[in-house]
Amino acid sequence: MKRRFQAAVISVSLFAGAQVWAQSAATAEALMQQGRLPEAEQAWRSVLAGHPNDAAALAGLGLVLSHEEKYSEAADAYRRALKLNPKLPGVELNLGLAEFKQSHLHEAIPPFHAALREEPTNLQVRTLLGMTYYGLGQFAEAVPLLKSAVSRSPQNTELRGVLAQACLHAKQFTCTLEQYKAIVTVNPNSAQAHILAAEADDGLNRTADAVAEFEAAVRVAPQEPNVHFGLGYLLWKQHKYPEAAKEFEQELANEPNHAQAAAYLGDTRLKLEQNSDAEATLEKAVKMPGAPRLAWVDLGTVLADEHKNEEATAALEHAIQMDPTQVDAHWRLARLYQAQGKTEQARAEFAKARALHQKEDQSLVQQMAPQK
Repeated sequence: MKRRFQAAVISVSLFAGAQVWAQSAATAEALMQQGRLPEAEQAWRSVLAGHPNDAAALAGLGLVLSHEEKYSEAADAYRRALKLNPKLPGVELNLGLAEFKQSHLHEAIPPFHAALREEPTNLQVRTLLGMTYYGLGQFAEAVPLLKSAVSRSPQNTELRGVLAQACLHAKQFTCTLEQYKAIVTVNPNSAQAHILAAEADDGLNRTADAVAEFEAAVRVAPQEPNVHFGLGYLLWKQHKYPEAAKEFEQELANEPNHAQAAAYLGDTRLKLEQNSDAEATLEKAVKMPGAPRLAWVDLGTVLADEHKNEEATAALEHAIQMDPTQVDAHWRLARLYQAQGKTEQARAEFAKARALHQKEDQSLVQQMAPQK
């Protein structure tokens, strides 16, 4: 009889405890829905004070902390919840989001993959995982995920634009052109779509088509960043230097600190034998953040022609430091040493130049990428 009484007391106590937990959890959820986030956070913490190993309460706390943009604390709460109960629905996705919003992209990948295993058809998870790979520069991994997301949301031109960029950097140029066609069907005046198509055409060695796409982009959006530089670079590759110079000048009119445009304008003027203008332009280019190696090589060349040997040597050595595998700076420095009678230094640089093979022109995709 006594044992039955004790069992009944325990049962009543457990039931009462469950009721209290349920009431506290309901209060916390209601507060969050009302937007009373600090109070909701405190309500979950009160629950956890009595039940520190309650996985559901930890997940609830994590959700509130995420809404409060306390993403680091939220991620910690989600991890503790998953350690206690790895099968809690939705927590892996929330953990991935908390890491993603902190720009912890590497850390976001495992929980997003786990969330995708939970829900293989979840469009949000596929998109987020694709965007995470894209942000990490792992474009080949991003493409199939973004393709899947686009197939489920075909009218989302912004998402198509990201997919097109991922395809471009993964050198899947046909995929980029497919997305371009879909984007211009919805928005014929999309300058970005024309630029993407031009970069893809350039990757496929269809230079005339690439030029036509850039010209279309210039017509619809002459102020679009990089649009004049991209067209100018393609004209430069075709040795159409006067036309290229006009485009580089227009890019600099739009963006005075565009280091790539300044460097290529200086190079173009050098090729047109406008040495004085070239020197002035290149002097400006090398002072800009992200100035490409070309600017230093060309500046060294101009200065050497003017017998400013010390300054020319410094410019060419800087170019070599930026990329010692390129033959041009070694060769020009060797010539400069030779002209000064520095036989041993000249011989050493000529030897380095002979050992190297000149690389092909960089693709437009590489040229238009942000410079570090």
